Amino acid sequence: MGINGTRNQEEQRREENGVVYFDRGIIEGADGKKYARFAIQTHFVEVGESQSALVEKYVRPLYQPGDVLSFGAKVMCMCVKTVRTRDEVKPGFWANLLWRFAGINSTGVGMHEPYKLQLVIDMVGLPRVLLGAFLSAITRPFGVRGLFYKVCGKGVGGIDGFYYRSSFERYHTLALINPDNGTELCEQLAEETGIPVVLMDANDIQRDQLGKSSNMPLTDAQLQDAMRDNPSGQGAELTPLILIRPLG
Repeated sequence: MGINGTRNQEEQRREENGVVYFDRGIIEGADGKKYARFAIQTHFVEVGESQSALVEKYVRPLYQPGDVLSFGAKVMCMCVKTVRTRDEVKPGFWANLLWRFAGINSTGVGMHEPYKLQLVIDMVGLPRVLLGAFLSAITRPFGVRGLFYKVCGKGVGGIDGFYYRSSFERYHTLALINPDNGTELCEQLAEETGIPVVLMDANDIQRDQLGKSSNMPLTDAQLQDAMRDNPSGQGAELTPLILIRPLG
């Protein structure tokens, strides 16, 4: 993070009722509706922690009626234990060969890691990975991107971790796989807390909505508008919980 980024973070920092959060400002959606967004700082969430306990500890002190919560997919993976450790993944011949040819996207994350590629092989099978790698290789010179993930499917694009550049050493040896029952998890969390929830896998490029609770008052388009600039941020901020406050 540069000097300007550090200064902006310091200017945004707030503390209320014992909770540290960052005021990400007001954003206007395509329909003219405006939203205030508060990125709530948590501790580093470990495997098996309770998602509802996190909401009660960090969100409840700031919550106002009408607010909705964007819950970060990475933290949800830790809570529901959709994770794999390096010890559980054994890179074989194809993983050790193909990772050298894998692309890397603008966020610095890709399949250029044998453990991560082997995890994909374990999830979807070698034939699909080979097909995805082949089609990606022959279309990449023509500017086609992301074909490998489309061919492999099954949430492969949502795999995170096994990433030696991560700010958190824990993610050097741990991979997170987005849960495939996102709507069910949001419904359960909303029932336990009374707060409308959307499960979001967000970064600076895209915001993948993995599910939302039935009491969510915002449409999918409005949620995308509210999260358009990725208020959860990147790096070591530890702000996976975004309280969205519709205005007016």
